[in-house]
Amino acid sequence: MGDVIPAPAAPRIPVHSDTDPGTFPVRRIYCVGRNFADHAREMGASAPAGKADRGRPVFFLKPADAVVVNGQTPYPPGTGELHHEVELVVALGADAPPGELPVEHAGPLIYGYALGLDLTRRDLQAAAKAKGLPWDTGKSFDFAAPVGALVPANELGALSGRTIALAVNGEIRQRGSLDDLIWSVPEILHELSKLYALRAGDLVFMGTPAGVGPLRPGDAFEATLDGLPPLSGTILPPIG
Repeated sequence: MGDVIPAPAAPRIPVHSDTDPGTFPVRRIYCVGRNFADHAREMGASAPAGKADRGRPVFFLKPADAVVVNGQTPYPPGTGELHHEVELVVALGADAPPGELPVEHAGPLIYGYALGLDLTRRDLQAAAKAKGLPWDTGKSFDFAAPVGALVPANELGALSGRTIALAVNGEIRQRGSLDDLIWSVPEILHELSKLYALRAGDLVFMGTPAGVGPLRPGDAFEATLDGLPPLSGTILPPIG
């Protein structure tokens, strides 16, 4: 017996590599909230003074088909306050073993890195927060995850000291150092493994520095991170 409807194709991200060109099929998208102290404070949340008082990381998900690979991103319905959040994206190339993943074993799971935008319907998120309700509609919607080309981890090298930034219409809006992440990539994979079965094809958006702000139809954006291909695009008029 076959499928009763056509099976949707997996979203695919281009791989920028001299030795391993191709595409990366996306299985699932995990996102980390409040992983830069300056962004946590600008959103009205407390930020830890050090690792000892970090508590637990904040996670949410986006649908895999929210991925946008050509940068052409329609303005979403239901909002008047679309915000940008530039982020490092981690792509997993292997399944995690069953059970809790030790921090020191996280590295071999990583296939590569890319730039991404965690687009947010801020007004919907804020309204849900104010009522103590889940804010999925603020984060999970069509075209909510523009992603740039992946670079294999062994070609990019260490993340320390690298700067991530976002410009809108040529003006820098966000800039931060990956050294300022509250939770490192291996630590986040360790924490996610306590809640989910991590698999090849998963993406992890690692959180955004301060400076989030509005995007409007016609705006051009460019995200950069040392060693990665830029992520460029335009906010299009709403569909329909």
